[in-house]
Amino acid sequence: MPRRRPPRRSAGGTIAGLVGGLAAVLVLGALGFAGYGALTRASSAGVAAGAPVPRRVATGNTLYASGRLVPVRCALPRLTDEGPSMRRFMETLSDCLDASWTGQFRRSGMKYAVPRRVFWDQPGRSPCGSYPSPGSSAFYCPANNTMYVGLRHIVETSGGEPLEHYAVFARVIAHEYGHHVQDSAGILAYGQQEMEKGDDLARTEASRRIELQAQCLAGAWLGAERGTLPMTRLQYEAMVNDVRHRGDDGQPADRRDHGSGRHYAGWLVRGYRGDGPAVCNTWTAPADEVS
Repeated sequence: MPRRRPPRRSAGGTIAGLVGGLAAVLVLGALGFAGYGALTRASSAGVAAGAPVPRRVATGNTLYASGRLVPVRCALPRLTDEGPSMRRFMETLSDCLDASWTGQFRRSGMKYAVPRRVFWDQPGRSPCGSYPSPGSSAFYCPANNTMYVGLRHIVETSGGEPLEHYAVFARVIAHEYGHHVQDSAGILAYGQQEMEKGDDLARTEASRRIELQAQCLAGAWLGAERGTLPMTRLQYEAMVNDVRHRGDDGQPADRRDHGSGRHYAGWLVRGYRGDGPAVCNTWTAPADEVS
């Protein structure tokens, strides 16, 4: 019988100041905090700054027609217990994500700039709030286009996952990068707009569509790189089981902003097995596929 691990303590990534603060807390209060940057970047999808973002930006985005991600032959250093190991892993992984999504946006004909990154091991502040926050290991802040990742916290919130299950940790960063992709394509601005005008249940549904799409985009990237980032069956199952345990099934309906464990894992797998961003269009998926 496998040993019992402590539970995962967060949804493994979120959008600070937009989707749930720093610890997957619901999005209702801080929407305007990071909104300027997201709404401005809607212009990448052909929307004038300050204008309402049309639904087509999310449902028919040019990114979906860009084809399968082209592998960049990412070769990650092995994770060890050595102090600098996780930082080297994260820097290399982020370089690979930069190269991959830069090329994808170029093929889409859209403007793109790589996100900034902060890998922290001491408390600090971002424009979206302070860190660390209980249970949260990583977040994306649209206000300054920056990913924030806790080098120790990403292991602590994994429920004791061994370091050889590298995809558990890589998936978190690929998910945060997925939020930057959404932001750059204008999709995040549309999602924010939907969350601002809806009631509690409409807001949480829009949040789930954002989060599940980021999951799918993470899977799409990992799937594209499987030639140089191969996973054993055990490593793959560890990644999928990790996200399945991060669902918000036990939350009240008006606080379910990330999705059930089944869908949180399912959209990751959909991206991994699919043919690029086209399979990640959560905005046209039926409500029961993003619950």
